[in-house]
Amino acid sequence: MKTVIYVDGYNLFYGCLKHSDDKWLDVKKLLFDKIVYAQNPKSQLTQIKFFTADIKAKVASRGQDALIAQQTYHRALENLYPDMVKIIKGYYSLDKASLPIYQKPPDKNNKIDVWRLEEKQTDVNIALEAYRDAAKGIVKQQVFVSNDTDLAPALAAIREDFGNNIDLGVVIPIRKIKGKRSHRPCNQQLSQYANWTRHYITEPELSNSQLPEMIATHKKPIYKPQYW
Repeated sequence: MKTVIYVDGYNLFYGCLKHSDDKWLDVKKLLFDKIVYAQNPKSQLTQIKFFTADIKAKVASRGQDALIAQQTYHRALENLYPDMVKIIKGYYSLDKASLPIYQKPPDKNNKIDVWRLEEKQTDVNIALEAYRDAAKGIVKQQVFVSNDTDLAPALAAIREDFGNNIDLGVVIPIRKIKGKRSHRPCNQQLSQYANWTRHYITEPELSNSQLPEMIATHKKPIYKPQYW
């Protein structure tokens, strides 16, 4: 069963990786080997499409180091899996905004100027890539790694237009910590269109799915960033 995995990198990072030691993540080992293949051993991985955006160094907590670490990670994935991992980028917008101060009840006249950082194009890029893959008939199973409600119309359209010709899977990128409940609820709007849903990713799955600390290339090797 030819399978394409669509990864919302923003969702994956904030749901599973932020403030952890697991950022040097091997997405193929985690998402296909440990989750999708375990769900259905007939699955054959065609491609992982990883949707992300370059960090804006001037607002990142580690500045330029954060951008370099992110770019290093992307190069590591592309060099280790040159025919399998495709990185598709949107962008971050940073705009001045005037927003109401948090208070109860809300008062729209009591505002403060802030910088608003927003990731752009990821949702539409995922939706377009997934629908086009389905329309081309090159995939029999599509797996979405996201907890974003905005993707629900795309899954609904694929289900309506292609019916049972394509299996849909959803992996909710929420880190399951043993003995604790997650603070992030699962998105039922995506699951209603799916053949199957994985509602969490465990800590052992993440820690056991790390890239090698050094990845050889035709030029200089790629090393895991120190602070990761």
